Amino acid sequence: MATVKFDDATRQYSPGARPAVDALQLDVEDGEFLVLVGPSGCGKSTSLRMLAGLEPVDGGAIFIGDRDVSDVDPSDRDIAMVFQTYALYPHMTVAANMGFALKIAGVNKDEIGTRVAEAAKILDLTDYLDRKPKALSGGQRQRVAMGRAIVRNPQVFCMDEPLSNLDAKLRVATRTQIASLQRRLGVTTLYVTHDQVEAMTMGDRVAVLKDGVLQQVASPRQMYDRPANVFVAGFIGSPAMNLFEVEVGADGTTHLGNFSLPLPREAGVALSGNEVTIGVRPEDLRLVGADEGIPATVELVEELGSDAFLHASVRGSNGTQLLVARVDPKHPPMKGEDVTLAPRTEHIHWFDTVTGARVSA
Repeated sequence: MATVKFDDATRQYSPGARPAVDALQLDVEDGEFLVLVGPSGCGKSTSLRMLAGLEPVDGGAIFIGDRDVSDVDPSDRDIAMVFQTYALYPHMTVAANMGFALKIAGVNKDEIGTRVAEAAKILDLTDYLDRKPKALSGGQRQRVAMGRAIVRNPQVFCMDEPLSNLDAKLRVATRTQIASLQRRLGVTTLYVTHDQVEAMTMGDRVAVLKDGVLQQVASPRQMYDRPANVFVAGFIGSPAMNLFEVEVGADGTTHLGNFSLPLPREAGVALSGNEVTIGVRPEDLRLVGADEGIPATVELVEELGSDAFLHASVRGSNGTQLLVARVDPKHPPMKGEDVTLAPRTEHIHWFDTVTGARVSA
């Protein structure tokens, strides 16, 4: 096993263009499961392909262990890649697909059989070794692709959105299997996804990218509780954090509807202007009496059984804004009803409106 280090690694597809990956500085510990997440085009898959040697490194370097692999051939990096598409050979059996890379590498037939059998047992594929891919479900095909990576005993696993072709229920089950498998094998793993729920439930740490720039890397809990900036705050969490841009009064007070909030001292010192962005998670908004908070009109109530999410519109100086609040699923308000919401002040997040950076402790 090995550590992975991106040392200001940069990928620029054409001169003068914005880099697809811009001076990425990221350390992955030996045996860690790190998830790269972000919207489409943020550079997460490009970062993974740079590590695997499928994209060149135009600046900086990438290390596996103490070895600079920036210019090393992909076949010599000791990395196993699992792609979004299963990339299985349709004319080969499951066993032949899983052992193909070993066969090409010149491993003897008995050793290949042993490794394939071990991987099949881990992945619950023993009964399917003689089948062709067309006789398998999507989840089984993905497990075959995983098995093909496992038999190589690589230093690093690279997984590029491996669950995106599965239906929602199977995706939940398979991501649990992958996370459990990675812990069992202890192989350093970089996993790319655009789904922040996947990122939060699978990774030891999560790295959020935007426009090729690393925004924050932290444990899922740290990232949820202390997002580094407005982008991370709005991206991590389902439903997303509510964000309000408000002016700071001369006395250091802000207002959300009829709800007054004193700006924390450390936030006031760090602000670069007289506006601040207030962030409130849906679970930190509560229904209160009239004239005690933010007047809103219920537009939709999502009833999920154990939860209910209230989508409401708020009319302010900047027009109408939608917010989401988690409410009692037994007694949710009705669509069209006027309600008043107030944030739990101890859980408020403060961000600089100009820079987007977090300014609260």
